[in-house]
Amino acid sequence: MSMRFTAKARRGMVALAVVAGLGLGTAACGGGGGDDDKKPQSSSSASTAGGSQPDAQEGQSEEPLAELKGPGGLLLQVTSAVRDSGGFVTVNGAMKNDGSEVAVIPVELSGNETEIMNNGRSLGGATLVDSKSKKRYYVLRDTEGRPLTTTGFSTLKAGESIDVFLQFPAPPASSTDVTFSLPLFPSAVIKISG
Repeated sequence: MSMRFTAKARRGMVALAVVAGLGLGTAACGGGGGDDDKKPQSSSSASTAGGSQPDAQEGQSEEPLAELKGPGGLLLQVTSAVRDSGGFVTVNGAMKNDGSEVAVIPVELSGNETEIMNNGRSLGGATLVDSKSKKRYYVLRDTEGRPLTTTGFSTLKAGESIDVFLQFPAPPASSTDVTFSLPLFPSAVIKISG
C-alpha cells in the first residue's frame, strides 16, 4: 500500500513541477502588461480551429502599416498583414490607450453578429475589403463560433497597450493592397505580405 502511495505522490510532484515550470516560462515570456492572463483565451480559439497559433509579434516591421485613432483615446497600430500557405491573412498590431484615463473597449468592435457577440468582447467586427476583386472578408471563426481574433479585454489603463491579432480568409494572391476596417475607427489601406 505504501509503495502505491509513494508512486502516486511522486507522479503528483512531477506533474506539479511541470505545471509550475510552464507557468514560470509563460510569465517570463509575457512581457508585462496586466492583461497577459487573458491572452491565452484568444490563442485557444485559434488552436481549436486547427490552424496555427498566430504570434502577435510575427512579421512585425518597425514602422506600422497604419495607425487608426478611435474613441476614448484608443489607438490601433497595424504592424503586419501576412498571407500564409493555408489560405489565411493574419493582421497583427497593438491596441493602445493613448488617453489619460481608463478606456472602455466599445462593444461595437465585436461587430453585430449574434454568434460573435455571444463570445464576449473582441475585434470580430473588423473586415478586409479587396476593391480589386470587389469582395469583403470577415474575421474567421472557429467551429464553436468564436472569432479568430484577440478577445477577452474590456478596458485599458492610461498608457497601456496590448498585442492584437485578427485572422481573415486570404484574398487572391494578386491582391496585395486591402482596406482594413474596424467599427468606430477610420479605415486604412494596408499591404499584405507573403
